Amino acid sequence: MKKLLISIALFGVLCARAVSAPLSPENISFNQLLKDITAPAAARAPEPEERSAILSAPSDGRYWVTVKAADKYARTRLLEAGMDIVEIKGDNVSGFAGPHTMELLQSGGFVVLSRVPLSEYLAGRQKDFPAADAVYHNYKETWDLLKQMAAKNPDIASLFSIGKSIEGRDIWCLRINSNAKGEAPSSKPGALFIGNHHAREHLSNEVPLLFAAWLFDHRGDTAIKGYIAGLDIYIIPMLNPDGVEYDIKNGSYQYFRKNARVNPDKSIGVDLNRNYDSWWCESGASTYPGADTYCGPKAFSEPESQAVKRFIEARKNLKTHISYHSYASSILYPWGGKEEDVPKAQDKQVFVKMAAEMAKLTGYTPEKSSDMYIATGDSCDWAYAAGGIFAFTFELEGNGFYPGAAIISKAVSSNIKAAVYLLSVTDDPYKLAQ
Repeated sequence: MKKLLISIALFGVLCARAVSAPLSPENISFNQLLKDITAPAAARAPEPEERSAILSAPSDGRYWVTVKAADKYARTRLLEAGMDIVEIKGDNVSGFAGPHTMELLQSGGFVVLSRVPLSEYLAGRQKDFPAADAVYHNYKETWDLLKQMAAKNPDIASLFSIGKSIEGRDIWCLRINSNAKGEAPSSKPGALFIGNHHAREHLSNEVPLLFAAWLFDHRGDTAIKGYIAGLDIYIIPMLNPDGVEYDIKNGSYQYFRKNARVNPDKSIGVDLNRNYDSWWCESGASTYPGADTYCGPKAFSEPESQAVKRFIEARKNLKTHISYHSYASSILYPWGGKEEDVPKAQDKQVFVKMAAEMAKLTGYTPEKSSDMYIATGDSCDWAYAAGGIFAFTFELEGNGFYPGAAIISKAVSSNIKAAVYLLSVTDDPYKLAQ
């Protein structure tokens, strides 16, 4: 493990990716990816009109609001009103709210400390945006990179789709297993990594995607070689490809969270992480289709969440799971949809121990998910309840949903350490409770 951590620490600072030909299977590697994306940023600084496009705000009537909310119960009520909570600072929370949600806040007795039209809010934050975010992988680039990694490592890697998004894009899964390919069953203990439930959380795609590249580069290291031989590893970097493409359409960030479903009222999207059948839409979710926290018309109404359901139910060997999100620098474990602890004392002990160890490696804060606020329909709650999987939500670091390119190096580095730790206990998580 010491060798692994030393090699991780040697990461260079990531900048925007150079415009170059796609990597071939012969030269694709973690180090090559770093080299490809660390060309001098000045050579690729966008023109003024390009910068304006990158930073332009959607004109959809949303506000950035700050509201008094002294505890998790008040925060849960805000979620139910449709507010998308982004930041929690003491007794105040800030986030996005559309016109319908603003009406509910005003009629529901909440103290709205400030509200700023989203366009004005973004204009005041332009200095915080990167010169260019070309380093991040869009849907096609993610797919191409997964194909290249699988082609270079055919003895241990395979690539398959777990289903299609609502707009018909394949949801790609990279599998690392020394003797089972594609959808073939395996009796080896399994680990699952998923990114991009939420469209605008692009860092949550980069972390599992580059973790896959790192695993292949280090496949000969003693520890990693053992994990590949003994485990069944699945990496789904981009669960919500339609939402990702919508968020970056026309080169402008849309601050978009949901998938691309067109709702009956013509609003767009369902919050995929409120759509699982874990106390679906009981607390911390909105029934209003235009809300960012809209839970959908029913549990598992969306093809993306349905794909995860089928995937997990078909693989009884899965033992551990990380779902990547951003941004709060937190490691969350069930329950998120209710205040109580998980019912099995031994399982709670494992959750707490794993979260604490991974927090040491990332610098994040470990906590039960509902201690932040109660939110039902959560994927990790469902994965644990349905499959007994030790499932964690990683809220990655950053000061916003678009933190720029420089943050990727640190986020990937620390999260590789945590992911490797997860692999180290996947054979038998209960050994942590002994």
